[in-house]
Amino acid sequence: MAYTKELSFGHRNLARILFGENSALDVGRQVDSLGGSRALIVTDEGLMNIELPQRVGGTLGDKCVGIFGKVQPDSGVHIVQEGVEVAKELHADILVSIGGGSSIDTAKGMAVVLKGGGKLSDYTPTLPGVEGPLIPHIAIPTTAGSGSESTPVAVVKDHERQEKLLFLSDLLFPQVAILDPQMTVSMPPLLTASTGMDAMSHAVEGIVSTNREPIADALALHAIKLITEYLPQCVENGDDLLARGQQLVAATIAGMAFGNSLCGIVHAMAHIVGAKYGVPHGIANGMLLPHGMRYNLDACRDGYALVAQAMGVREKGMSQQQAAEAAVNAMRQFTRKLGHPQRLREVGVPQEGLEACAAATLIEPDIFFNPRPGDLAEVLKTLQEAW
Repeated sequence: MAYTKELSFGHRNLARILFGENSALDVGRQVDSLGGSRALIVTDEGLMNIELPQRVGGTLGDKCVGIFGKVQPDSGVHIVQEGVEVAKELHADILVSIGGGSSIDTAKGMAVVLKGGGKLSDYTPTLPGVEGPLIPHIAIPTTAGSGSESTPVAVVKDHERQEKLLFLSDLLFPQVAILDPQMTVSMPPLLTASTGMDAMSHAVEGIVSTNREPIADALALHAIKLITEYLPQCVENGDDLLARGQQLVAATIAGMAFGNSLCGIVHAMAHIVGAKYGVPHGIANGMLLPHGMRYNLDACRDGYALVAQAMGVREKGMSQQQAAEAAVNAMRQFTRKLGHPQRLREVGVPQEGLEACAAATLIEPDIFFNPRPGDLAEVLKTLQEAW
């Protein structure tokens, strides 16, 4: 995809990333480096059951003042508020999130409310009026998908209104991301596959976003290459730490990419079906990605030709059109290889709800960065094909 001489962009990135097996054991030193002495761990109920946060807390010693372990999938504004009250009661001066995107985004939301007061639903997406810095935040991902550890983005659900609230501000960057492959080995195959497809969708959508730029493109293309090679290995053998580590890196750099370029129709549709019907975000993205690519095909053949190249399916002599179609087909085959769900009907989305989902997609923020404008009839057709 050629750039014009009018190209102008800013690129933002997380300051510090630590990678390596058992690097999570270094969290105490990172707390010290950020001036923290009273760390609150923010995590989910599932990880509490296998005592992973407790083990990390043990490495912190008396620097850990408590664990807020009530995060759930599609974390909500009510959970953020409960976490804020715990942080205030314990006089926490630093947050350590352990988990997937829900835990990391809950900590981001807590940091906003701890600084600005009120409730998270009081804030608009770009957080105007909130003056930083926020309480320091160290993110330790246990899934390899959301990339939230490296983005200025947070998505938190308002369960009462059945809406997902999206926030985008440089204030939301964690100060440190610790990428420890050991922290991801407990993921079962389906969670591994679906979170990995979330990362894939970040990279593919970033490549064709109207906000795309060269640095983000480079990150996204390498992420696609890594995911194509290593995600199937992670699904097949969850104890393969080399594959787990490379997939974790891929998710983080895909996060860096879409944190700058932003996403498009796939994420827009995924946020809507997730908000309305509780479809897990990674599963929604994995199912909808090939369909969203098909929707966009005529608008960005050159971008999808690059995707085909990164996936290793662009053969010599292929035109851009042929390569782009190969990318769409390869993506569908890739999800099947992973054992990923294929149809919205499999995850509880009713056929009679598709029209409302299509209409809501047209006003979801991600759609405004899609290379092809939203069209109600065509978006509905896309959802029907995915159903």
